[in-house]
Amino acid sequence: MATLYAAISFSAKVGRCKAPAVTWKGSGVSGRNLISMGATRTGLIFLRPSRFRVCVAKAETVSKVMDIVKQQLALGEDAALTPESRFTEFGADSLDTVEIVMALEEEFKITVEEDNAQSITTIQEAADLIDKLVDEKPAA
Repeated sequence: MATLYAAISFSAKVGRCKAPAVTWKGSGVSGRNLISMGATRTGLIFLRPSRFRVCVAKAETVSKVMDIVKQQLALGEDAALTPESRFTEFGADSLDTVEIVMALEEEFKITVEEDNAQSITTIQEAADLIDKLVDEKPAA
């Protein structure tokens, strides 16, 4: 994953009605990263990926994902899953992850692109992606 280092510079005349000129230099932003900003003495703002993630999935979606993961990995009802649980913690390999994604696609009637499927490693990531795809799906 590429790290984003970009700079935005502003220029404006104080006391005049000149709009600020904004210039952007940098690379693309990964959809999984948030951006943190910090100003310097030179007036430049540097953008860096944040270490924090926003969890947007509904509790119902997270619960359904947990149930499907338990079923696909043949875990007992007493298995202690949390949204932060990684599939690998419960012995899942890449084939198991593919089967989990296929079961999620069937349950939620969505299609997960291969790039997105490979990035799913936790229950929360799966639930966030599902809610995003369900919200984007056109109404039938």
